[in-house]
Formats: sequence, structure tokens, C-alpha cells
Amino acid sequence: MSGIGERASGERALVRRLNDRLGFGPAPGDLEAGVDATVRRLLGPATDAAAAAVPPPTGLEPPAKASKDGKDKKDKESKKAANRERVAQERRLTIWWLDRMVVSRTAGERLTWFWHGHFATSNQKVRNAAWMLAQNQTQRKLALARFGDLAQAMIVDSAMIRWLDGQRNRKGSPNENLAREFLELFTLGIGHYQEADVAQGARCLTGWVLREQGAVFQRRRFDSGSKTVLGSTGDFDAKEFAGLALAQPASAAFVIGRLWFRLVSATPPDSATLARLTTAYGDQRDVRSLLTAMVSEPGFKDPAASLVKQPVEWAVGLLRALRLRPGQLPEKEQTKLLAGLRGMGQLPYRPPSVGGWPAGASWLTTSAGVTRLQLAQQLVKIADLSIVDNATDRVSAAGALLGVDGWSDRTRAALTGLKDPAQLVAVAACAPEYVVSA
Repeated sequence: MSGIGERASGERALVRRLNDRLGFGPAPGDLEAGVDATVRRLLGPATDAAAAAVPPPTGLEPPAKASKDGKDKKDKESKKAANRERVAQERRLTIWWLDRMVVSRTAGERLTWFWHGHFATSNQKVRNAAWMLAQNQTQRKLALARFGDLAQAMIVDSAMIRWLDGQRNRKGSPNENLAREFLELFTLGIGHYQEADVAQGARCLTGWVLREQGAVFQRRRFDSGSKTVLGSTGDFDAKEFAGLALAQPASAAFVIGRLWFRLVSATPPDSATLARLTTAYGDQRDVRSLLTAMVSEPGFKDPAASLVKQPVEWAVGLLRALRLRPGQLPEKEQTKLLAGLRGMGQLPYRPPSVGGWPAGASWLTTSAGVTRLQLAQQLVKIADLSIVDNATDRVSAAGALLGVDGWSDRTRAALTGLKDPAQLVAVAACAPEYVVSA
């Protein structure tokens, strides 16, 4: 904790940053805590009782398949009904996760969100809410644990196998999709493996097929021959392939870089910082230790290291500030919330590609800004804004409600002209001081 435990003049700003980067923004009262207490709450070993109290949805079993080929009217109606059920299941799943994010008190939920973007898997192709939930629960369980355990779980995960065609990968007929993305996007990055490693890695991943209950290993489809992967030779299977990738020196820098980019700064850590973080990450690839070291770095406290909030981070932060729970909203308001996220380009369980969502200024388009304001207006309409309404200085009160340290002269001048508390808070939630985590 050295380096961040001092009660310096910028302590409140650092507390806010910790809440932004390792959570989904401060809940009411969070900014009154000290730095050390905030780090302990977010990265301590305690379980997140508030999030755990939000039970996952049930009844996510895939709808029964139509019995015929879809050519007669009865079968077409069955297919339509099955599709409607899939949409309803994904909606319940999404609202449930947003609910967990809003009430979460530790970094576990925020890191689950990060791993969802890292091991990006979309239900658009998976079409199985139960598998998406299972993947989500695995990412949550291992969010702050050893990255190797998470990577080994993901490479044989049912949704991941469907998403990257792993079920088509069999002895004598390898499909390289999963092996390639595992090396390129999940563990090493371009330039740290060869095409031969992809081909040989695909052989390691053979044998996994998808059944109704999920991924199942069938030895008769597994290529048990000797393979040479990343300089090592043996009869490697899927989890051993993952271990070989993680053992490469480039893997630590790659994973650290991805976390740094999303949680700290768009500017990569310098060599000295990277060396310290690599030491903290250690041979066990411990994510909690890495993050604890990361928030102690001067780069984490640098005011210039600002990050544009992703739409989900922005919306969840606003819901927290307004004390609104997605799962407790009327169905009509839930629909508006999901429509707003879709309009801004980011829905949980729907990343656009295996590369996940973009970052930074790409979220600041004009169309996204219009949708952001509309969603903010919808949310403030159903929130209790009496703390702003009754304040003598409503602009400052709006800042306190949102956890904003202060407004620029330009923003304050714009907000001062807004007399309606709802309109004031909605516009404030779309101001640079709130959209960007400074």
C-alpha cells in the first residue's frame, strides 16, 4: 500500500479514481472513505455480499428445437416462439448482471466485466443463455485469482467453444480459430508466436464437442500425437496448451498491458513500472496481487491518465449514484435502459467481435452523446433528486450526487442555467467531468 496510503491533498480524487477504475463509480458515501479503506474494500479478500444477494436468473435452458425443417407453418411458429424465448432469456440475464454491477462493493464485478471484454464471447452466435451465464460465473469466480486458472477454464468453456468453432476441431481436421485467438488476443499478442504454433495448438484443442449439457471431451476425437508448441514438444492437451502460452515471457507483459490499458491509462507502462508489476503478478499470475501493485504506481495517480468510461460503466455508475436498481425497475424502464445501452453500442453478452469493445474516444461520437443524454433523462425522471432540489447550490449538489470533484468554469456556467433539477442532473451526467474518469 506504500505510496497511496498518505492522506494527501488529492486523496479524494484518488478515492474517486479507485471507485471508477476498480468498480463502477462511487456509491453515495464512498468518497468519504480514505484511500487505504477503499483499496481494502475493493481488493480485499472479503466476498461481495451485496452482489451475491442478487441470485442469477433461472429457467435459461435452451428452447426445444423445432422437430421439422421449418417448411410448414407449424414449424415456423415453433421457431419464432423459440427465438422469442431466447431473447427473453438473454434479457433476464443482462438485467441480472447490470443489477449485480450496481450493488457490487468489491472489484470482483468490475473485473468480471473486464474479463468479459477480454475473452469476448457473444450470445449472438452462442444462442445459449445458460452457457453464457456459466461462462460469466467462471469469470466472476476467478476474476481476482490466478490468470492461468481462468485461461484454462476459458479454453474449454462451452460458450467459448461455440463462439470460436472449437466443436469443429477434431483429429485430422483441425479448426485453428480458437487456438489462434487464444494466442493472439487472450495470452500473448501478435509477434510472439508462429503460424506453426497455431496449427499445433489446434491439435491440442481437439476432442472437445458440444452436447446439450455443454462441452464434453471425447478421447476418440483427440489428436494424441506429439506436438511442438512454442518450443516445447509433447502430447499436449487443451489445458497444457494454455499453460505453454502462459509460460512465455511475453504473456505477463501482454496481460498486464491489457489491464493497464483498461484500468489505468492509454499510455503503456514504462519498463521500470512493467518490471515491478511483473514481479507482483509473479509466477502464479495472481491478478489480485497485480492490481494491488498497479494502484500503488505513480502512473495510477497521474491526473493526466484519464479514461473515457465505456457505456456500461457510465450507465451503471449513474444508476448507483441515483440509487436505482435495474432489476427493480418497471419492465418499460428496463426496456429503455437496454435500448440506451444498445444505442451507445455496448450491451453485455453482445461484444461486436472476439476482440471485444473499443476504448477511449470512440465512445464520444455525436450519436452516442445524444443517446447518452436521452438515457440520462429517462433515469433521472424516476430517481429521487430531492438532495439536489433542496440544495442552495444545485450545481454543486449535482456534483456531489454524481461523485464529481468539481466542475470546470465552462461546465458550471452551462449547468447554472438549468433550473429543473432533473434536467440539471441529466446534463451533468453527460458533462466531460462525469463521462471521463480523470
